Amino acid sequence: MAGEARRQGWRVVAFTFGEVPGVSAHAERTIPSRLNEAGVVLAALEHERVGAVLFSGKFWIQDFLRGNRPDTALAEIAAEAGAMVDTNLVQAVVATLGRMDITLLDQRPFLGDWLGGNGCWSARAPTDAEWADVRRGLAVARLVADAIRRGIMGAGVGAVVVKAAARDHDYRFDMPTIGPETIEIATAGGATVVAVEAERVLVLDKEACLRIANGAGMALVGVE
Repeated sequence: MAGEARRQGWRVVAFTFGEVPGVSAHAERTIPSRLNEAGVVLAALEHERVGAVLFSGKFWIQDFLRGNRPDTALAEIAAEAGAMVDTNLVQAVVATLGRMDITLLDQRPFLGDWLGGNGCWSARAPTDAEWADVRRGLAVARLVADAIRRGIMGAGVGAVVVKAAARDHDYRFDMPTIGPETIEIATAGGATVVAVEAERVLVLDKEACLRIANGAGMALVGVE
């Protein structure tokens, strides 16, 4: 994401929380940061004259609860959030950035080829019957969030797996994602097709995903 932002002409300042190998190659400046030191991060954002922020990766509420004592800035954000749930904390962070005139960006324009496109990606295409299941599954997946392992266990051999985003999903905070582990779980469960909603799902290590899918004779597709 940092590399794509730089390619588009953005000046990139990377705030890293934990180990982020390789990001410094795509950033003008890399600032190691801690979750419980929000004041330092906010001060650096102001000092670097940052006007837009792009989230990458995942913050877990458990990390917040298990972390060291929060500084004053983080305590204020937590107080504004009220109940300690992801949605409340995210909205409090957004409000804090907004007061600093910092825009939180949609992640999708910075994902390049990693954003799954429309069409069949694998060597085998779905059969007509499987395409019908894909389209039916996509309609259901848009309405209901479910776990792949649980779904495959219920469907058994020949299952068609569909990954979609909620219709009102906010791409500033999170990307629906599949990767090699997803495909391995699907093949182990006997699934014959994995379909993702085109242009709305991140595909990690697509080459590995295709290698696993093709090796198992599975169809891997993106569908609108």
